[in-house]
Amino acid sequence: MGFYRRHGKRLFDLLFSLLGLLVLSPLLALIALVVKCSSPGGAFFLQERVGLAGKTFRICKFRSMVADAHRKGPGITAGGDPRVTRIGSLLRRWKLDELPQLWNVLKGEMSLVGPRPELAYYVQTYTTAQLAVLSVRPGITDPASLEYRNEEELLETATDRERFYKQVVLPAKLALNLEYIQNLSFAHDIAVVMRTLKAITFPKTPGAGTSFPRTSGDLPRDDSPAGGEGTGRLTRL
Repeated sequence: MGFYRRHGKRLFDLLFSLLGLLVLSPLLALIALVVKCSSPGGAFFLQERVGLAGKTFRICKFRSMVADAHRKGPGITAGGDPRVTRIGSLLRRWKLDELPQLWNVLKGEMSLVGPRPELAYYVQTYTTAQLAVLSVRPGITDPASLEYRNEEELLETATDRERFYKQVVLPAKLALNLEYIQNLSFAHDIAVVMRTLKAITFPKTPGAGTSFPRTSGDLPRDDSPAGGEGTGRLTRL
């Protein structure tokens, strides 16, 4: 392992998460106030995710859905989900709901760049090879998030969303995550950050430039391995 993997990445995370929290503090306070005043419930959404070495932590986001949304529907979100609030839809479009995760980065639970953390329910389905994604800290952004940034709108066309996620989307994202880990470097992380900023500033039209099975009839059979190949777009709460 090189210096960046052992020490540099954490120093990079500490510097930019602290800087980000300081510079963005007025914006963070304003968003929290707007979320709190626009609909019943708190300003933040906390959820258990699986991180480095399989340890769980509570990921922090601005609440973009109605209070107790996880009790009123599935743990995955498609375009047009009625649980998403009006303010929440704007936050999700511009990825502003993810900003509180800078606190997770500062605490050492996450990294600026790394595989997005999953729910334990899905991690339990990982193959031995796929579990290698837990060898690094999960991140706020990664190549898979950029590739599938319009996933909510695309998932809206899937008939069996849960099965589609587990058999098509998840293996595709894990493959990209494993590729990222193999090529982890300072230059690569900077490139991902720059691509993320570009994607946020100039978001694509929903559904543009994507290709995936449109119905559950196009999904692998039930006896297909969870680690099979495939592409798709989806997101969790």
